[in-house]
Amino acid sequence: MTTITAILGVLLSVSAGMSASTTVPGTGDTLAVLYEKQLNNSGSFPELLLNGVGEFTADGLQITGKEDVAKLDKFYAIAERKVQYLVSFSADAKAVFRSSEGDFIAYVDVQHKRISIATSPGVEETVNFLQADRDYLVEVYHIYQQAKLRITDVLTGEAAEIAVVHDGQGGVGKGVLQQGFNVGMQWDRYCFGLAGGASMTIKKIAVYALKKKVKLLIYGDSITQPEGYFPSKDFPLSWTQRIIRKLKGDAMSSGRGGATIDMVLEYIQNELPYIEAEYVMVTIGTNGGNTAPKLTQLVDYIKSRGAIPILNNIPCNESATQIAENLLIEEVRRQSGIKGCKFDLATSLPDDGKVVDKSMMYWEDYSGSYGWQIYHHPNEKGGATMYERTLSDVPEIYE
Repeated sequence: MTTITAILGVLLSVSAGMSASTTVPGTGDTLAVLYEKQLNNSGSFPELLLNGVGEFTADGLQITGKEDVAKLDKFYAIAERKVQYLVSFSADAKAVFRSSEGDFIAYVDVQHKRISIATSPGVEETVNFLQADRDYLVEVYHIYQQAKLRITDVLTGEAAEIAVVHDGQGGVGKGVLQQGFNVGMQWDRYCFGLAGGASMTIKKIAVYALKKKVKLLIYGDSITQPEGYFPSKDFPLSWTQRIIRKLKGDAMSSGRGGATIDMVLEYIQNELPYIEAEYVMVTIGTNGGNTAPKLTQLVDYIKSRGAIPILNNIPCNESATQIAENLLIEEVRRQSGIKGCKFDLATSLPDDGKVVDKSMMYWEDYSGSYGWQIYHHPNEKGGATMYERTLSDVPEIYE
């Protein structure tokens, strides 16, 4: 078997505590199957939105249109996952595999025998074994800050892959710590289609989490997705990564920047039923939308999947909106008889949960646009104090 690997080394070289290898966890029996369908014209696939670019045939889903992309209408945010396509191409096909929000785009260009990820600068690799009318496995990985595109010839086993690492700016405006490098978080649904050429045929689609059994799953919004804004050299110091490291990898996070509880209620149902977890920790409310019925619904759903829910107070922020949110969260905890971490105490100036300690947050300066400044994404200092609250508030997750 021939394997070709290309990594954007300039990025990986600055990732303290991160391996420069593209070897990833989650192979064979360790994968959790979140979705898996063989495609043909004898089945029904209402979750696949074709948007006028393709039709089901006996061989699979044939894509010929180029004015749009097809979409798997299932929301995923788990930070250790991959989507896998079994696909064949026409000789001139240029296939696109991207996120529904367009923050991540990858290409397989059969005519020019090339795979690429559309970053700036872009990364690409020549793949001499690409040819028409052969079956290939195309896999798109999302592993925290790393994105990877891998293609394998099913007949010969030849494989090629490219990988890039997202490098956050740390803040906004005057608060920017570095230029960074944008790869994208692959929000929210998988899309695929043709950017050029005659056709491609998708014969199977599968989505996997890279671990099927963990001690802890961590859900939330951007606070639970520090990989989006952390400089990669500091990312191991984020609160989620500290917890995962303490658990020796026996955990995964599933955060979505900008998420509300409605979004978490949606995508947790596409992930949690397929992953065995002892504890499920949720930190939600930064973006509003919390109500007692919705928080209770989320807690009850986690219990129904056989896991123990942990509902955390949200950290302090510049406008002190966490005060009312945390009173609500604490009442739901009391009514439900569950525990949670007081992240507001961990990130407040006088340790009373009211006034944010700005030294624990990234400075997001929007004075030139929206006219305000934001301090609500914990930096490495805030990550340390939040992690320490887990040691005192929910020590059982480490036992």
